[in-house]
Amino acid sequence: MRHTRTSALASARPSAPTGAGGGLLPARDLAAAWFLIVLVAVPAWVLTIGQSRGMGAEPGTMGRALPLFLLLWLTMMAAMMLPSMAPVALTWARGIGRQSSGRTRTVRTAEFVGGYLLVWTAFGLLAYAVLALTGGLVDDRPAAGRWIGAVAFLLAGLYQLGPLKNVCLRHCRDPMGQLVRYAGFRHPARDLRVGVHHGAYCVGCCAGLMIVLVPLGVMNVAAMAGLAVVIFVEKLWSRGPLLARGVGVAFLVLAVLAPFQTWLLPGLQAPMPAMDGM
Repeated sequence: MRHTRTSALASARPSAPTGAGGGLLPARDLAAAWFLIVLVAVPAWVLTIGQSRGMGAEPGTMGRALPLFLLLWLTMMAAMMLPSMAPVALTWARGIGRQSSGRTRTVRTAEFVGGYLLVWTAFGLLAYAVLALTGGLVDDRPAAGRWIGAVAFLLAGLYQLGPLKNVCLRHCRDPMGQLVRYAGFRHPARDLRVGVHHGAYCVGCCAGLMIVLVPLGVMNVAAMAGLAVVIFVEKLWSRGPLLARGVGVAFLVLAVLAPFQTWLLPGLQAPMPAMDGM
């Protein structure tokens, strides 16, 4: 057991990217790693922006069936989350590459990525249910949107300031601490479990920020870009926890304003009925 942990950690430690609590990659490897991130994140953003043009910031699920919604959701998550989760993901993937090759390496990497996506897919199912509920309420009673928005901002603010956010953010800001823990994971399906474990903490870190997509609109590109920046800075900046608390306070202010400033709630505005003859 001790030998396994030492071996896995030794393979990970030299390649840990720069981050809060992380080690250092050689400059060439670091540049290659971030090039790979850009290579995946940019197409994800392009696809997300392309889809948003035909959808807008409408209430609820925008009429999308669950399979299509989940596909759009995972594309959004790839665009928003990849840069901030890169330190752990790249380091673990490089560790897999050093310990295995060929088909084994491919399977292990797929297990890790699949575990991470599995958690975000489960969260997407919850998001779909919430959006379907709020969308139905707005369709039946348009005035309810302002109170739904107020509650969403309130919950997001309280979560940002709460203990669970702090625990998950501390986990995500300590790549080497995570790798030490993951080195002790045992088979079977160790890489799948690592992906699920890291994905769960990532969801826990970002859940409060995702809540505000209910009032802002799940396909609101400006909101997604702003949240992606917040997520990235929270995890990788030395004062990230301070930013998280500041964002939480801002959400509480928006919760107070939401019932009186409906322009803050583009994702909860019922579409205008079409005019006859138009």
